[in-house]
Amino acid sequence: MQLIMFKKLCLYNRNMNRITKKLKAPHKLLSIYFTAGYPKLEDTVEILKRLQDSDVDMVEIGLPYSDPLADGPTIQQSSTQALKNGISTKKLFAQIQDIRQHIEIPLIVMGYFNPMLQYGVSQFCKDVSDIGIDGLIMPDLPYDYWLEHHKDDYEHNNLKHIQLITPQTSKERILEIDKQSEDAFIYMVSSSSTTGSQIGFAQEQLDYFERIGSYNLQTPQIVGFGIKDNETFSQATSHAKGAIIGSAFIKMLSKRGLNGIDGFIKNIRQP
Repeated sequence: MQLIMFKKLCLYNRNMNRITKKLKAPHKLLSIYFTAGYPKLEDTVEILKRLQDSDVDMVEIGLPYSDPLADGPTIQQSSTQALKNGISTKKLFAQIQDIRQHIEIPLIVMGYFNPMLQYGVSQFCKDVSDIGIDGLIMPDLPYDYWLEHHKDDYEHNNLKHIQLITPQTSKERILEIDKQSEDAFIYMVSSSSTTGSQIGFAQEQLDYFERIGSYNLQTPQIVGFGIKDNETFSQATSHAKGAIIGSAFIKMLSKRGLNGIDGFIKNIRQP
């Protein structure tokens, strides 16, 4: 009986999504967003390797789109350049098709629903799962539409659907998202502005972090938008499991290149 239980436990651990495993870590999580194909077309895999070597917990790989909704000027500029460089959905998938030979940390693709729809949602989910992607963030994929039409595609391919909430999201909707998140995390947008457009956190945002913390959600929250240094990372994680840095990281890449990655992460992590 003990041997059977041990085998079941081993099978469960092998099949457990990497995001779910990482969320069990005792420390605050640092996730980094970067734009695939930027600064140079073939930088994608090398950036992933350097981020893992710098002890980043998770990475969001941005799939550039010509009409982004939530991206500020920094990410828009990087997406424009990446598209000029030649990045596309198929090109990104080709770049990272063997990524699990090098990378162990959770990987998430963040993009917009239109390219996913053009590719074919079921095929997109299958292909990213085969590559080793653990979750998807699609800010313009309505929650109710996903629930009705595409939840099965995600679950069949062991992909986590990362839902976004904002300061304007009702408590009722947050509690509903919490029920459906199933061992993933909730992306807690720190403000209603576009990413990269704010400087630090105002008291209103700190109150928002505390309010969401008071709901005692079963799903961990990771804060995005506005995190750029150790101070804002500490503020964002005071009531959340972790934080995501995007625009500040891309600004660093544009100024210092890939050699600046390790120092950037160390500055965020400093005690």
